[in-house]
Formats: sequence, C-alpha cells, structure tokens
Amino acid sequence: MEYKVGLIRGDGIGPEIVEQAVKILDVVAKKYDAVFSYEEILLGGASIDATGEPLTEENLAKARSCDAVLMGSIGGNTSTSPWYKLPPKLRPEAGLLKIRKELGLFANLRPAYLFDELRKACPLRDEIIGDGFDMMIMRELTGGLYFGERKTYEENGIMKAVDTLTYGEDEIRRIAVRGFDIARKRKKKVTSVDKANVLDSSRLWRKVVEEVAKDYPDVSYEHMLVDNAAMQLVHDPGQFDVILTENMFGDILSDEASMVTGSIGMLSSASLREDTFGLYEPSHGSAPDIAGQDIANPIATILSASMMLRYSFNMDDAADDIDGAVKKVLEDGYRTVDIMSEGMEQVGTTRMGDLISERL
Repeated sequence: MEYKVGLIRGDGIGPEIVEQAVKILDVVAKKYDAVFSYEEILLGGASIDATGEPLTEENLAKARSCDAVLMGSIGGNTSTSPWYKLPPKLRPEAGLLKIRKELGLFANLRPAYLFDELRKACPLRDEIIGDGFDMMIMRELTGGLYFGERKTYEENGIMKAVDTLTYGEDEIRRIAVRGFDIARKRKKKVTSVDKANVLDSSRLWRKVVEEVAKDYPDVSYEHMLVDNAAMQLVHDPGQFDVILTENMFGDILSDEASMVTGSIGMLSSASLREDTFGLYEPSHGSAPDIAGQDIANPIATILSASMMLRYSFNMDDAADDIDGAVKKVLEDGYRTVDIMSEGMEQVGTTRMGDLISERL
C-alpha cells in the first residue's frame, strides 16, 4: 500500500503538531507494511510570507496530486498579525476557503465525543453527561452564506452590507446522502438542523433531506431548528448521533459541541469530496501565543491522521490502533497542559507524541 500525503504544516502551533502526527504515521507504515510519501504544501500565513498569497496555484496543484492532505493550523492573532491588515481575499483563511472549494471538499465531519478519562474536564454536570456522548456533525462546506455573493455599499448616505445564502438541491442531496451513509455505520440516527420556520433555503433543505431519508428505512431521522439544537447540545448531548446541517449552522454548532467535550485540543475533523480524497485537520486554531513552547496538544492532529487512514485509505484497523493508543496514554495519566488535572502527569507536545507512538 502506497499513499502520497500532502502536509500543510501551517502557522502557529501547526508545524509542531503535524510533526507528531507524521511520527505516528511512520509507526503505522512499519506496522502495516504501508508506504507514506509526503508532499509539503504552503497554505495560510506561511504561504503569504513566502509568496504573498494565502494559496498559490502551484501549491493547489500539489494538493491535487496527493491521495489525502493532513493539515495543522493556519492563521494568527487577528488583532496583531500583519496578515489581517491585508484585504480579506489575501488573508490566511481565504486560502482555506479556496482549497476547500477547488478540491470539491463539500462534506465536513466533526466528531465530538467524551473520553471517559476526561470526564472531569467536561463543563456539563454529571447528570447531563450521563453515560457520555458520541456525535458526528456533518457540515456542508462549499455552499451557503460563506460562498454566496456579497457586497458593501452606500445608499442615501447609509452604509449597507449584503451576504447571499444560496443552496441548490444537488448540494443538499449529496451532503444528506453522506450523512445517512455514515449514520448507517453508527447508531442509525440523523438529526437534520435548519431554520425552516424562517428561511427558504432551510425549507428546501428539509424537503431534500426527507426525500433522501426514504432511501434509508433503517435510519431514523428528525428535524430540529438550529436555536433548539444549540440548546439541546448543552442540555442532552447524548441524544445525538449524526447532526446534518448547512455551512454556517455547522460552523457554529461544531464549535459548541467541541467545547462540551472539555477541550477543543482533543477533536479531529475531515473534509471529504465524493471520492476517497480528504483534507484532515484538528478542530482547534493555530494558538500563536503558545507556538514554539512545546506545550500544544497534538492529539487532535493525531486523531485527524487516524480519520485519514479510515476514510481515505480504508485502513480501519490502523485507525482503531491509533485511537486505542491515545486512549491508553490518557488512561495512564498523561496530559498536556490544556487537559491537565490533579494527580495526572503533565507532558509536552513531543513527549505526548512519543507516548502515543510507544503504545501504538
């Protein structure tokens, strides 16, 4: 088995955490007789510094040549970084939006689950946590408000801004199909989140989801308004399996879900297209304030590499092994500073990567 992996080390803590994920992949390669070759790709602030653009056509072509891409984090401090004095189309996040669009990465998978070992870090009360929770947020990634036409203009001496939310039924159908497919492999429940009491785009969303649901009689589904979904995530997170939703709602709800797990530093994500290609990245940001200090938590990036093995390379056993190694390290009481609690042993970025490698 030979796979070409694109590496976007990115900004802030990105290079440090990607290095630990590569360490894990190298162990997997030996254990499973696989070959991973790596293609370095510039994106975000690192690309701006080197080329003046957040993503060049050359680096986009490199990404296209890979079987999957593993990314650290991009961006910097929005109040102090010179990158954020540039026009919006030249800022780090513009490169991320571009690569998602150009590579057709329409399905974003954000798992949110509670490790038993981190139960004390969860901000919810024990009676709300119950037996824990394990959900997958399926966010449509290339349509909706973030990609619609926008403009800012003056009318009769008053500044106005317009952002356009547009969805086609084909865009809704393909993310719904992916959501139901994944639910079929999990607990067989889909919660479709919209704002159908107000928005035409949500009414179309609901109509198409109902059509797709007919092809999955073994999967139960429900509709939930986004404001109620936001409340239910902190009231009874255990009720959810797959949450299916559009771009902006998914952006907000996935961040909320990540925080009820106790630390955003533990959560991976995947952005997939219709074949096996995917871009895998941690859910957290670039944390420039702690970059280079060897204290960042690499687990989310390591678990993103696990998702890459599972969804792009069909190496489920290897992915299970990585997940198990992470769990064993936590059981053994090792913690990075963001998840540290009394009685545990605090370790840095590199040591955490070494510990997981040893268990693997």
